[in-house]
Amino acid sequence: MDKGYKLLAINPGSTSTKIAVFENDNKVFENTIRHSVEEIGKFDKITDQFNFRYNVILNELNENNIDLSTLSAVVGRGGGIAPCEGGTYLVDEKVVEDLRIGVSGQHASSLGGIIADHIAKQYGIKAYIVDPVVVDEMEPIAKITGLPMMKRASRFHALNQKAVARYAAKECGKKYNEANIVVAHTGGGITVGAHHMGRVIDVTDGYYGDGPFSGNRCGALPSGDVAGLSFSGKYTQKELNNMLIKSGGLLAHLGTDDVREIVARIENGDKEAELIYKAMIYQVAKAIGSYSVVLKGKVDAIVLTGGIAYDKMYVETITDMVSFLAPVNVYPGEFEMEALAEGACRVLSGEEAAKVYKG
Repeated sequence: MDKGYKLLAINPGSTSTKIAVFENDNKVFENTIRHSVEEIGKFDKITDQFNFRYNVILNELNENNIDLSTLSAVVGRGGGIAPCEGGTYLVDEKVVEDLRIGVSGQHASSLGGIIADHIAKQYGIKAYIVDPVVVDEMEPIAKITGLPMMKRASRFHALNQKAVARYAAKECGKKYNEANIVVAHTGGGITVGAHHMGRVIDVTDGYYGDGPFSGNRCGALPSGDVAGLSFSGKYTQKELNNMLIKSGGLLAHLGTDDVREIVARIENGDKEAELIYKAMIYQVAKAIGSYSVVLKGKVDAIVLTGGIAYDKMYVETITDMVSFLAPVNVYPGEFEMEALAEGACRVLSGEEAAKVYKG
């Protein structure tokens, strides 16, 4: 880069707020501010938390002598705006309005763009969001289901998936928009996506799920059995929803979604834990194979990322199953803060133009 840029990145989660300061792509400060259930529980809506989150961010920055007047830009995690293609978006009045409304649902990540905008306006600089949670680049054919009133949705770990796909493309000697990458993000939720020349043309739904089950989400289920449960009279709709997205997966089978605990149980001879955990791994590998077909077998790299990618058994088992398709790159954990800074830097340096949100 010809010029140095100083960036503040803001990534609000349900019970935490992550902040980081970057000089270009180099992280010079980072902290995760934890919020108690009691603190968050005082607010009826996500947007009601604005002043609370804003003030804790300012306090943390002041305590660490971060001078906001030296910032080049502020970048926030994207939230519940309308579905859009990936990229770095300028935060304008339309973005803030739709984040406040939550046109695609209320989520703490929406506060990232709102707070970034508020800070940026005070210092006469720009605010951005990068690869929001509603990124939708799926091909029309990929959205069709067996019922005309239902379509598959694009709900996935867009920010981290696109970041690690860029890293993998670079290792292949290509730009992101020149490469075919299959990415499997495995954490509390699991999403597997087919990245084709810079676009995620098909991806599993990480919320209600049509892919692998995960730590606490059910993934794909036999539809007849789901219909039967729905009309069994045993569960309310809220209880069923909780089963699907909060208390399914490893948690339902084994009473925990902590992979470290499950691996320890396996090492101590727990055969049930081994079967269930390997079943999840098996489903992830199958999804990787499926999305390799979406890319017509022309796959430059397969990427394993997310918290579970720290586990040796997970990585070795999947690599053994899918490495015949393409080289397997492992980027354990998540790179959301880095992805936010990198997205803003690409715009500030002129490598990319900031996108304008249409709504």
